Amino acid sequence: MKRVIVIGAGLAGSEAAWRLAETGIPVVLFEMRPKKTTPAHTTDLFGELVCSNTLGGIDETTARGLLKSEMEILNSLILEAAKKTAVPAGGALAVNRNDFAAYITEKITGHPLIEVVREEVTEIPENEIVVVATGPLTSDAFSKYLTEYLGEKALSFYDAIAPIIYADTIDYTKCFWGSRYGKGGNDYLNCPMTEEEYERFYDALIKAEKVPLKEFEKEAYFEGCMPIEEMAKRGKETLLFGPLKPVGLTDPRTGKRPFAVVQLRKENREGTLLNMVGFQTKLTYPAQKKVFRLIPGLENVEFARYGSIHRNTFINSPRLLLPTLQLKKKPGVLFAGQITGVEGYPESAASGIIAGINASKLFNGKEPVVPPPTTMIGGLLKYITETDPDRFQPMNANFGLLPPVRAKGKRVRRKIQAEKALKDMKKWAGNAL
Repeated sequence: MKRVIVIGAGLAGSEAAWRLAETGIPVVLFEMRPKKTTPAHTTDLFGELVCSNTLGGIDETTARGLLKSEMEILNSLILEAAKKTAVPAGGALAVNRNDFAAYITEKITGHPLIEVVREEVTEIPENEIVVVATGPLTSDAFSKYLTEYLGEKALSFYDAIAPIIYADTIDYTKCFWGSRYGKGGNDYLNCPMTEEEYERFYDALIKAEKVPLKEFEKEAYFEGCMPIEEMAKRGKETLLFGPLKPVGLTDPRTGKRPFAVVQLRKENREGTLLNMVGFQTKLTYPAQKKVFRLIPGLENVEFARYGSIHRNTFINSPRLLLPTLQLKKKPGVLFAGQITGVEGYPESAASGIIAGINASKLFNGKEPVVPPPTTMIGGLLKYITETDPDRFQPMNANFGLLPPVRAKGKRVRRKIQAEKALKDMKKWAGNAL
């Protein structure tokens, strides 16, 4: 091999290309813009941020703060660009969008080992080491190719995401474990509602503030990912025959069937995260917090991930990828960024770093590597490659991805997890880089 090919110059592709070039490996970086654009991008710059201009908190006891500290240990180009172009944002790292993207573009195009090709790629090159980082708005032609190349059910085009909450913030005295008609064991945590509680929840739900759909997302509304608030608008009883139906469930405290039931299921093997079944939504984050905390047992819950529905092309990573981000059926091909199912700017960039590291390992005939699961990056990779492929949805950084620790107080627990993560990342980076 004389080079590595990287497809896509977003956050992940830029990180992968930079990592490879910095280790002395020639890179051909393909970016279709400006010859072919997307419904969301407005420039031809690399690493353009199309939504928010913030990369999240900087405190290491926040998930994204910890993630960025790990990225700094790994010499992240994206983090370097963010710090160079930062604007005041309190406890968050926010950037001037144009300056941020221009900085990344200048660094990439100015590197002597990176050749930039402004063309759309419509298929994965044969007999090459390739990093696919085409992002959540992958072109129609390449999406069609990937559907055929990976398998018909391997590609999704919309996130219909329900909120995920931290299990240790639930009031279990108001809930019970069980499945409908006792089938399947105690797989679900059930939050029962009286008629009065349901009425209060329903009224708040239909009046809550919503995030408007962008023009290119408007086709997202179909029955398979109908927002819970849209279902509610069809009538007060609609939810009682849908995600909140109480049929087949008996509250052990009363011996009776509740008027309505909200069900949660384990999102990971450890049970530190629980998914609100059927609660995909377009409510704003503050509205989700206010409305969903009206559910008995969830009055004080904390959210690891809020619900959403938006356009996002992503592959079924648990079925297709190794933890190294290599394609199982063709290990010379790696995927990185939001197309793998990581959700968010720093998460996307972090996966690009790992793809770049492992592409360089393959180029040099060495074994690919994976960060320890005690790190935030390692926890993300573990989730997107080991979760149930039949229920896979994109995930952002959160402390529920890390091994739990025993300590009193959330901040104390997170401090312990963060210290462990950074210690392990430094040790791993010393051996891996």
